[in-house]
Amino acid sequence: MSTQPEPAPSCNTAREQLAALASAYERDPAREAGYARLRRVRPPAGDRPARSASVLVLFGALDGHPAEHPSAAVPADLDVLLVVRASTLRDHAGEIAFPGGGADPEDADAVATALREAVEETGLDPAGVQVLGALPLAPTVSNFTVTPVLGWWSEPSEVGVVDAGESAAVFRMPVADLLDPANRCMTVLERAGREWTMPAFRTQHGLLWGFTAAILDGLFEELGWGEPWDEHDRVRPPGY
Repeated sequence: MSTQPEPAPSCNTAREQLAALASAYERDPAREAGYARLRRVRPPAGDRPARSASVLVLFGALDGHPAEHPSAAVPADLDVLLVVRASTLRDHAGEIAFPGGGADPEDADAVATALREAVEETGLDPAGVQVLGALPLAPTVSNFTVTPVLGWWSEPSEVGVVDAGESAAVFRMPVADLLDPANRCMTVLERAGREWTMPAFRTQHGLLWGFTAAILDGLFEELGWGEPWDEHDRVRPPGY
C-alpha cells in the first residue's frame, strides 16, 4: 500500500498558521510566549519608567529571490520584513531588527504604533498589511516594553530606506534560509558578571541577534517550523 506524499508547504498554509497562533494568544492572554526567555532581560538601573513600543513582525510571499535552503515546514517564497538600523542611532545601532519604535501620544494603540513606524522606516503601504494580532509584551535592555504585532503582507508594496538616519537597509529575508541550521548560532555576552546566551541567525546583512532573533526563534518553535541546529555554535555579537 503506497502512502500519499506530504503536501508541499504553501504561503497560504503559513498565513493560516500565523493567524491561528495570534488567535490563540487572543483567547488566552496568560499563554506563555515562545520568546519567554526575554523576561530575564533587565533594563538599565534607574528611575526612568520603561517606554511603550511596538514592532511589526510582517510575513509575506517574496516576489523574487526565494530561499536557497529547502524546508519541509515553510515554502521557499515565505519571507519576513527586516531593517538594518542606522549606525548613528542611540539604541541598537547597526543591528538587524523588525520595523518599529516607541509609541507616540497620537497613536491609538500598539498596532497603530507598529504600522506608523513601519511606514516611516520602510515606506510600505499599510493598506496592504493584514494585522493578525498583538503578541505578548517583551522587555528590552534599552528600557522599552515592546508589543510585537504579527502581520501578513496581503498586498506587498515597494519598500526601501526612507530616512538614512533611521535605517541603513530594508530587506525581505526568506524564512527558510533563517531556518537553515548552517545559519543558526548562539550569541554569548557578559553583563553584570553573568553570561547570557541567546539564539541568533546569520544573514547576508550580518548577524541577526538579540530581541529580534529571540522573537523569531520563539515563533518558529511555536509554529513547528524549526529544524535541529547546533546550539554549541557560539559567537560574540558585534561590538561586544
